Amino acid sequence: MEPLTLTELVQRIDRLAAGRERVLIGLAGPPGSGKSTLSAALNNRLGDRAALLGMDGFHLGQRELERLGRADRKGAPDTFDAGGYLALLQRVRGRTDVDHFVPVFDRQLEEPIAANACVRAGVPIVITEGNYLLLDDPAWHEVAGQLDECWFLEPDDTLRLDRLTRRHVDHGRTPEAAAEWVARVDESNTKLIMAGATRATLRLPTWSD
Repeated sequence: MEPLTLTELVQRIDRLAAGRERVLIGLAGPPGSGKSTLSAALNNRLGDRAALLGMDGFHLGQRELERLGRADRKGAPDTFDAGGYLALLQRVRGRTDVDHFVPVFDRQLEEPIAANACVRAGVPIVITEGNYLLLDDPAWHEVAGQLDECWFLEPDDTLRLDRLTRRHVDHGRTPEAAAEWVARVDESNTKLIMAGATRATLRLPTWSD
């Protein structure tokens, strides 16, 4: 792990983007490791030069999860439209001259909302974050190949578990139900996610700034 500052990470992106039409930076890691926090901080620092494209926007909707019998493990790899996510990354990389509208996951509704953000034409830096960017699984394996670099946020387990439990409570679960979900679903997913850490370009500590 390299304890780099936000300024150093922005400088790394700037070096990578120099002289190129567009670069894609991925942030991977288990739930609660700070991916969303870091991606927002990078996007804020980079300003109009950057756009966000979150993997969570490709979460299957609740109705579809129930139809498929997967609602009781929402967040597992097969509860996302991995093919749709890959296809959008490929379009964003291949066409820099047009706007690309992207879905966003609404944490209050717990549902994805189509075309609720945009990677604008000409934006040179795209930051994408999600659990499964480095997953070595047939549905997900090609994602990493669309990224110029993918950084893995190593979890501080005490902080991560506290964050996850509080997140579930904030979304309406009782503390007991939240702890059960973390133990049964989130921890199972974390084991899969951690296996992809060796494929990362850069490994960082849990982000909490």
